[in-house]
Amino acid sequence: MELTYLKTFREVAKWGSYTRAAETLGYAQSSITTQIQKLEEAYGVVLLERFGRGMKLTLAGETLLQYANDIHRLHEESKEVVSKQSKGKLSIGTIETLAAFCLPPYLQKYRGEYPGINVIIQPGNEPYIIESVKSGELDIGIILDPPFKDPDLHCSILREETLVFITNPDHKLAFQSEVHIEDLEGESLIMTEDGCTYRAMLLNVLKGNQVNYSLSYEFGNLEAIKQCVIYDLGIALLPRIAVTEEIRKGQIVAIPFVHPECNFYTQLIYSKKKWKSKAFQGFVDLISETNYQYD
Repeated sequence: MELTYLKTFREVAKWGSYTRAAETLGYAQSSITTQIQKLEEAYGVVLLERFGRGMKLTLAGETLLQYANDIHRLHEESKEVVSKQSKGKLSIGTIETLAAFCLPPYLQKYRGEYPGINVIIQPGNEPYIIESVKSGELDIGIILDPPFKDPDLHCSILREETLVFITNPDHKLAFQSEVHIEDLEGESLIMTEDGCTYRAMLLNVLKGNQVNYSLSYEFGNLEAIKQCVIYDLGIALLPRIAVTEEIRKGQIVAIPFVHPECNFYTQLIYSKKKWKSKAFQGFVDLISETNYQYD
C-alpha cells in the first residue's frame, strides 16, 4: 500500500469531497476515486459514504484516519531526520490578533536561526486551531483563551493579555478608568466573528447579568472593527495589543474591562505525540521567551 493513497484519503476526509481533494493534490478526480477504491479493497471495508453533496467517513474510515495521521506524522519526522533538519516546514495556527501584533519579531529572529524552514501561518479561531493541532494538521497553535488544558496537548501560558473596550474619544465611557458589566447597559456593540473566545465570554456575561445591548456590527477583521469605533458607530472589546497604535494617535480610548471571567492568556499548544525536531524546539524556546510590552 502506498503512502500516496493514505495522503489522498486524508485530503478527502479533510474536505469531504473528491473534487476538492483532486484540486488540492493536482490529480484528476478519477485518480482520487481509484485510490480510495484500492484502499477500501485492501482493508475490505467501506471508508467513505455519500452524505448530501459531500462524502462522510464511515466508522471504519474514522479509525483509519487516526492511523493515517500518525503515519503522515512519522513520515514527516523521518524526512527531517534524514535531511539533517536543514529543510522543512513549520505550520502554526493562530488568531489574527496574535499573527499581526505578536508573532512578526519572533518570526524574524527564527528565520535568522533556521533559514531553511518554511513557516506557514494558518489563521483561524481557537476551536479550529485546537482541533487542527490535535489532528496533526498544524504543528503548533498559539491561542488567546482562559487557561486551557487538554489531555492530548502540551499547553503553556506565555503571558496574560489585557482586554479593553475601545471607544471614540468623545464617548461617555472614554472618561472612565474601568468598564464593568453594568456600564454596558444600552450600548451599541461591535463584535468579532462567531468562534472568538473573548466574544463568547462577553456574550455569556451580558446574558448572565441581564444587560440589554444592541449588536450593531460583526466583523472578522480587526481593522474594520477599529475604524467603526473611530467613527463612533459603537464600542468593541479587543486585546490591548491590537490597538496600541490607535491609542498613541489619539484615535480611540481603551478602557480595561473588569470582570472575574475576563482573564485571557496567550498560550502555546502542541500535541504530546509531536516529535520535537531541532527546528520545532527552536521555535518553542523562542516564543516561550515572550516579553513584548505595550506602548
